[in-house]
Amino acid sequence: MWRKSRRSNDHGGACVELAALPQGVGVRDSQDPDGPKLLLAPVAFRALLAELKQR
Repeated sequence: MWRKSRRSNDHGGACVELAALPQGVGVRDSQDPDGPKLLLAPVAFRALLAELKQR
C-alpha cells in the first residue's frame, strides 16, 4: 500500500509516496502514480533519509 508524505499537498511542490515492499522501499511521485518508481534496499533508504535530514 502506498502512503503519501504528510508534507505533500495539492499546491504543487514535492509530492512523494512510499510503500513497504518485500524487496525494499518503493518511492514514487504521488501526482503520477502510474509513472516511474524507485525501489531502494532498506539500507539505501535509511541512508537517503539520513542525508535528507542533514539538509
